[in-house]
Amino acid sequence: MSDNLQPRGSDDTSFAQPLYTPIKRRSFFMYAGATAGASALVLAGCSKDSNNATPSLPAGNSVTSSGAISLGSGDVGVLNFAYALEQLEADFYSKVAALPSGILTGSEYTYFQEVAKHEAIHRDFFKAALTRDASGQVLRGLNPKYPAATFTDRTNILATAKAFEDLGVAAYNGAGKLIKTPAYLVIAGQIVSVEARHAAYIRELVTPGSFAADDIVNATSGLDDQKSPTDVIAIAQNFITEKLDASTVGK
Repeated sequence: MSDNLQPRGSDDTSFAQPLYTPIKRRSFFMYAGATAGASALVLAGCSKDSNNATPSLPAGNSVTSSGAISLGSGDVGVLNFAYALEQLEADFYSKVAALPSGILTGSEYTYFQEVAKHEAIHRDFFKAALTRDASGQVLRGLNPKYPAATFTDRTNILATAKAFEDLGVAAYNGAGKLIKTPAYLVIAGQIVSVEARHAAYIRELVTPGSFAADDIVNATSGLDDQKSPTDVIAIAQNFITEKLDASTVGK
């Protein structure tokens, strides 16, 4: 683990194990039937995330000279980076899941309701990890923002979902190599595989046959796209009110 996230046990793996073990024993999808991931949070010893509209920042959230919130460095930075993205996805899907009938088909509506639960669990996992192991450095609750027509019709909803899911997969792929604690790397691998399932389904709804198209899977290497934290935040920033700085993530 990074020097910014000091182990509580004899080594990095034992440090992460108390949080990691209950998640490993029970699938994320077993929690999906609970109220927005509440069972996962009870196991992690943390309450469900809520939006924080106040300008105050938790201790440890430094602000750069440009006025951006630093996501931090080392594993703290990687976890805050993932937490920021999961906050955005969870907010988007919760809003889609709450839309009135008629905008999406019945099966699509069911899909978005299920994915809203997945993303809430992912978001809450990262908050629980940070709260337990780096409580003074937990990223604040962010305030997402969307273009005015985002939720008005099926085309806009699917296009936004596709953009978020493709970006999320590329973000995990790019940040995985920066994680120093094996237990967190395992969890990140489990989460990115779920995000890739989401991405494949959405891409099929938008354009049939595009679930593994050349724009996301390299035709030569057979590997999925990856992006650095700074590149990801530059794109995600269009949907986040607060300005974020990912320049030290993983360093």
